Amino acid sequence: MGPLKGLRVVELAGIGPGPMACMLLADLGADVVRIDRLEASGLGLPMPPRFDVNARGRRSVALDLKQAAGIDVALRLIDRADVLIEGFRPGVAERLGLGPDTCHARNPGLVYGRMTGFGQTGPMAPMAGHDLNYIALTGVLDAIGPPGGAPVPPLNLVGDYGGGALYLAFGVMAALYERQQSGKGQVVDAAMVDGAASLASIFHGLRAAGQWGGERGGNLLDGGAPFYTTYRCADGGWLAVGALEPKFFAAFARGIGLDASFIAAQYDRRQWPAMREAISVLLAVQTRDHWAALFEGSDACVTPVLSFAEATQHAHAQSRGAYVTVDGVVQPGPAPRFSRSVPAVPGSSPQIGEQSAAVLEEAGFDRDQIAALQAAGVLK
Repeated sequence: MGPLKGLRVVELAGIGPGPMACMLLADLGADVVRIDRLEASGLGLPMPPRFDVNARGRRSVALDLKQAAGIDVALRLIDRADVLIEGFRPGVAERLGLGPDTCHARNPGLVYGRMTGFGQTGPMAPMAGHDLNYIALTGVLDAIGPPGGAPVPPLNLVGDYGGGALYLAFGVMAALYERQQSGKGQVVDAAMVDGAASLASIFHGLRAAGQWGGERGGNLLDGGAPFYTTYRCADGGWLAVGALEPKFFAAFARGIGLDASFIAAQYDRRQWPAMREAISVLLAVQTRDHWAALFEGSDACVTPVLSFAEATQHAHAQSRGAYVTVDGVVQPGPAPRFSRSVPAVPGSSPQIGEQSAAVLEEAGFDRDQIAALQAAGVLK
């Protein structure tokens, strides 16, 4: 089920954006086989596999890639794959014997997806880093936070997942489309610094046009505008106001009883401090849910700021079936939606090596060979 049914993906286990990209592919029907180390690795957060949501929908083969026999098994799995995903630092896959040249010599049609922070080339390519470092280099981190305050990490959504996983998945699908014409695979060099910079494209245009200043928290989309920000309510809850367009702002202003003079002066920055104060005072007299109910169904662009737990129970999410339960864990379902090739509910996150024998049998190994690999400590 799903539009990617029949697509075969081999994932060299990693953390962060690589696993999420593979989750997206698996969610849409791809057969993703993850090659794990014999022992657990990652961020050092001990928890059962079912809580590792980004690992859902996979099959796991546990191999010792430090042994030649382990590399041979991995290459035989890659021989049958359409896509390989790896997230090592530049040069590591080559040293293992799993680099693009080796894989393409055996499987010329392979799309070889590489996920790094800084890319395969450049002076910073070999350096360690994490999401925060990558978005810091792009200007994105500098733009997020209150005026006069410190930059605020936007979780790890912008670098790891937006600039990393999504661009990797998009690049892989673009390379697969091109393969239909050329018959050849290629390398997709997905770097989080590139993806995060690309996500911020509009702000470079606004800056060049003189519509975006240097101080964070003082611009149209960073909380600087009093009609595009959050407000604290009487119960301590927060309300998100995104009334950018004049007709939407007018609906919001009328709903809370804001002085009509502010409607005509919406984009007069000189009025923004007074406007923000007036809105703050008005919203502070009622609870978050009061305002959310008042604006429900309107075009005022007002929504409650929900916790993760509340989000799963919201009526809109419930009506769309936006969340699913897998192994007792409530989590977002596959996205986007398709009219015909509807994805199935995602499968479980596997135990390390849970499907080793089954996957190797599919690849042509007999039971004696599998037993020998297990006895030699190559396969778990």
